[in-house]
Amino acid sequence: MIKDLIDHRYEEEWFEFKVNWFEPKILGEYVSALSNAAALAGRENAYFIWGIEDKTHKVVGTNFDYRRNINNEPLPHFLARQIRPDIALCFQETAFQGRRLVVLTIPAAKKAPTAFDKTRYMRIGSSKINLMNFPEHEAQLFSVLRNGVPTLENTESECQKLTFGKLMVYYEAKGVPLNKRKFKENLGFFTSTGKYNMLAQLMSDNSHIPVRFSLFTGNDKTSLMYSVREFGNTCLLYSLDDVIQYGNILNIPIADERERIVERKEIMRFDKDAFREAVINAFVHNRWIDGNAPMFTGYANRIEILSHGNLPPKQTLEGFYAGRSIPVNSGLSDIILQLHISERSGRGIPKIIGTYGRENIHIEEKSITVTIPYEAENAPVEAENAPVEAENAPVEAENAPVEAENEPVNKQERILSYCMKPKSISEIAEMLGYKDKRSVRKLLNPMLEIGRISRTIPDKPNSKSQKYITVK
Repeated sequence: MIKDLIDHRYEEEWFEFKVNWFEPKILGEYVSALSNAAALAGRENAYFIWGIEDKTHKVVGTNFDYRRNINNEPLPHFLARQIRPDIALCFQETAFQGRRLVVLTIPAAKKAPTAFDKTRYMRIGSSKINLMNFPEHEAQLFSVLRNGVPTLENTESECQKLTFGKLMVYYEAKGVPLNKRKFKENLGFFTSTGKYNMLAQLMSDNSHIPVRFSLFTGNDKTSLMYSVREFGNTCLLYSLDDVIQYGNILNIPIADERERIVERKEIMRFDKDAFREAVINAFVHNRWIDGNAPMFTGYANRIEILSHGNLPPKQTLEGFYAGRSIPVNSGLSDIILQLHISERSGRGIPKIIGTYGRENIHIEEKSITVTIPYEAENAPVEAENAPVEAENAPVEAENAPVEAENEPVNKQERILSYCMKPKSISEIAEMLGYKDKRSVRKLLNPMLEIGRISRTIPDKPNSKSQKYITVK
């Protein structure tokens, strides 16, 4: 438990680290705040640990003595007497990394908010606040204590006029039988009050949630955004398929100069399976109840896939990286599994880590981002005096744009620069140093698909006089 807590990038609202700090009254306020925060987060317990630096999470040890008296009253009794309702606090000493730690385990609030000295507290980020001054947070806590942590199943959809024609077609196409009379009940589309829930909304013909894939010309969002594709506002299963398919369109082949002797070999820009697993994980584990979809962003050197929310309450960081799957959205996960879109084998994260490394999975307080880097960024230069090339293709055009060392010009960007005036496929091939026009078409097709380039004769795509021009 301690290892998992110190592995968190940030100190979350349901645990606190200190070294030797001690103020009995404020500690009681912390107990109230952490207990209520744990309930909101769906945790069984909150923790206050002495012996760990709060900013660095470095284990330094402590001399804190929890057996001390407060006005001739033992500290545990001092706290328990003023905590309502009773939550059975537990102090423990332990050794970790050769250092003495003291752990206070604080059970989460159950039927009523936890108060200290008749006042209820809450954590917002790292701040401890009086709940009376934040009525919206107090109402949220009472809702969780009455109904449980919000899920797709127990959160009522704001849209109650839902239809499911696309879902029926999807199931039929997958060859999975669906009882037309009972499928809503069988798939768990109703709350306990008989209203459509958020899961039903996501599976309906209009999810009312946009899913977008944005593309930028450079390596960050300060560069020009040249395309935004909309895949949302339909049955979520179709949005998932569309995002994966769009990734396949963007996954154009690039030249692989590694160990090349004579023949040029082409490799795909990124690993198709790792991308697919990252997209499925983003959809399955996203916090949809807030009305936000995962974010898909393509840059010149990578794709970033961001899902909102964090790890499920019973998941540890090591368990997450090892692929021990605990679904955030169990109903949605069951549907994905039933349709054989993904198996619950936990292979997704290990596949991504095995391909790109753990450093390309970034866990924040409220989001998880998976980065899919392009292969060209890591392709080594062939020789010291080898010609400068776009993703390792030789630059032969006299006026080809020059770019900084170790930042090869993207072939697509070279095509866009070259085709400011109409150019034939033969001219483009010559500019890139290709003899095979098929390789050029593999580059042009996704650019045509996303509208970055167009044909001069739209109704005759295979015409010998066909030329291509950059869309400004």
